[in-house]
Amino acid sequence: MTENRDHYQLMRRAIAWIDAHQHENPSLDRIAAAMGLSSAHFQKVFTAWVGVSPKRYGQYLSLGLARELLQQRFSMLDAALDAGLSGPGRLHDLFVRWEAMTPGQYAARGKGLLIRQGWFDSPYGEMLVMGTDRGICGIAFAAETGRETAVADMRARWPAADFTTDRQFLAGWVDAAMEGGGGTPLHLSGAPFQIKVWEALLAIPEGHVTTYSQIARHLGQPAAVRAVGTAVGRNPVSWLIPCHRVLRKDGALGGYHWGLNVKRAMLAREAARTDTSAAV
Repeated sequence: MTENRDHYQLMRRAIAWIDAHQHENPSLDRIAAAMGLSSAHFQKVFTAWVGVSPKRYGQYLSLGLARELLQQRFSMLDAALDAGLSGPGRLHDLFVRWEAMTPGQYAARGKGLLIRQGWFDSPYGEMLVMGTDRGICGIAFAAETGRETAVADMRARWPAADFTTDRQFLAGWVDAAMEGGGGTPLHLSGAPFQIKVWEALLAIPEGHVTTYSQIARHLGQPAAVRAVGTAVGRNPVSWLIPCHRVLRKDGALGGYHWGLNVKRAMLAREAARTDTSAAV
């Protein structure tokens, strides 16, 4: 996995550079030089990861992407859920299986749980992963918040739990998630309403988006838009539970717990991958 980790670091740097210079419409040669690689090698690695050229990817990072996605790829949650895309089966583009803590376990605030944590490279910056014996229970991105804030935020969700650093314990799950393969278990802690919102998020296909109000309507509580927004923001397993696919109804990005630049990068990559797949 060493080569993959190097690629994640390269993609993280490339995304940040392209995002910062997209208004200059930089050439492939210039982007590759900034990464310290030949144009041919950088193009090969980048295209394999994203599915489009670096220059084309810069177009997906535009601020207009969110509105375009909302107009063209608005996800109908009812149809997705009726098709069996949520729950313990196949969830979005990963084979993820999940279970929620019981109400008693949730009320105990993690008492009696040993939660292991470790830092991993990702295309979206440093990624903090936490997990119990049953699966991943937390993912945070520190690119904009910093490590201290990310750790404090995630630990505050299980204030009575015991924490230890054990990167090796989590590595297999993280590798499976990064590769889009099977065997990525999730162990979620949330109130019943939050769990319902997260289940709805899992029904949104890659490359598609929905709105806070659409989720509220799907849950039969159309006036609960604010509560849905709070539940989306409290998603403990960012990226695997794709809260980044939720926009405001006017097409604006809305908020993202780990920073709007991270959200834009995730949406851009998924939009590019989806367009590439559709063209094949």
